[in-house]
Amino acid sequence: MDYYKTLGVEKGVSETEIKKAYRKLAQKYHPDTGGDEKKFKEVTEAYEVLSDKQKRAQYDQFGSAGGGGGAGFNGFDFNNVNFDFGGSGGIGDIFDTFFGGGGRGRKKTGPTRGSDVEMVLQIEFEEAIFGVSKELEISAYDQCDTCSGNGAEPGSEIKTCDTCSGTGQQVRMQRTPFGQIQSTVLCSSCSGEGKIPEKKCHGCEGQGRLLKTKKINAKIPAGIHDQAVMKLSGKGEIGLRGGGHGDLYLHISVRPSKTFERIKQDIYTKQHIHVLQAIMGDEIKTKTVHGEVDLVIPAGTQSGSVLKLKEQGVPHIGSSHKGDHHVKIVVDIPKKVSSKEKDHYKALIELSKLDITPQSRGLFG
Repeated sequence: MDYYKTLGVEKGVSETEIKKAYRKLAQKYHPDTGGDEKKFKEVTEAYEVLSDKQKRAQYDQFGSAGGGGGAGFNGFDFNNVNFDFGGSGGIGDIFDTFFGGGGRGRKKTGPTRGSDVEMVLQIEFEEAIFGVSKELEISAYDQCDTCSGNGAEPGSEIKTCDTCSGTGQQVRMQRTPFGQIQSTVLCSSCSGEGKIPEKKCHGCEGQGRLLKTKKINAKIPAGIHDQAVMKLSGKGEIGLRGGGHGDLYLHISVRPSKTFERIKQDIYTKQHIHVLQAIMGDEIKTKTVHGEVDLVIPAGTQSGSVLKLKEQGVPHIGSSHKGDHHVKIVVDIPKKVSSKEKDHYKALIELSKLDITPQSRGLFG
């Protein structure tokens, strides 16, 4: 492996450029951020050598002689290596910048919060308007009833881990080309907890939790909109080692209405009226989400006009105020009329002094 190529720098670059290149690659490949663990180890190995003047001089001399870049250093196992994380400018400073000091070795672990749970909840149009209570059924990890979550078989004790003597850590020594290096890792027996059941619970095999199907009551507020996300705190999975529950996130899906159209907190509908109602005006009943209400049609209303009914729309969440209801007027022209109606229409034509020639097809046909 060519360490310079691994960091993406030229052979004669300064220590500052080497450090800058490593910062960028460490952030990109670190496993804690979803990166490539193998590449992370490679760039860390390259940085550890090239950031040290003595090691870099040896690498430049023997590496060049080997012709492949890295002769004398290949095969070096950097798994669980505890590099020098102290001092200014070292790997420790870089890890502190990106991962909050994660390079200084792991400490004894404690309770871990449970995972969040997500699900889609479909509700009716009217349920979104007025709110509704729903009983949900979810499958998630919850506390083991047999051991009450401590992972021990009933009647047995929780004892200090013999492997790590309760520290939750194990120290390993490793031979490298640079001498012996000490690394600290989580205890393989107790997973860093420091304690271990004398006998594991038969119900959960010592995990303290089981996958269960449980029912949860969710109160959907009036006025919620489509694609809203509700958070139910503490309704997710239970954590490890006595950790608390995660949260439940409900993704709301609202079925559309055949009658009403909703835009934010307002409702929109169409209302068909007779041409004479449009000319003379009228007071009619129209349907809203809150029931039938009176709608005044002013005389001379044009087709396509929009009339507003205040506070007849969707409630604002957590408020007594509502949106409005907008009614678009559609004026219907009769396709057929009686002989008597024809005579009245002809009389209206004469009164209006309009120069109209009735056609043989259509209303007067």
